[in-house]
Amino acid sequence: MSLKILRAIKEINPSAEVSIKNDDWSTLTFHNGTPEISQADIEAKMSAREYKEKRAAEYPSLTDQLDDIFHNGIDGWRTTIQAIKDKYPKE
Repeated sequence: MSLKILRAIKEINPSAEVSIKNDDWSTLTFHNGTPEISQADIEAKMSAREYKEKRAAEYPSLTDQLDDIFHNGIDGWRTTIQAIKDKYPKE
């Protein structure tokens, strides 16, 4: 979870210097003049990127995708990928 929190912060402010321990929001510390970002804003960013993580976890490997294209053509591959995109739509 800490990694997800840090990724969300970096998406909001790529130059942020921040630390957090054991997913404990009370330990979230902004360093070297980094402007604080609210927990609500961070959680909103995490929620907004959740579909991406779910899709990425379910997509076949690139090797398997290329094999799918070889055996089933682009249309077969698109069907496979579209099913995952439909399962985890952008919010």
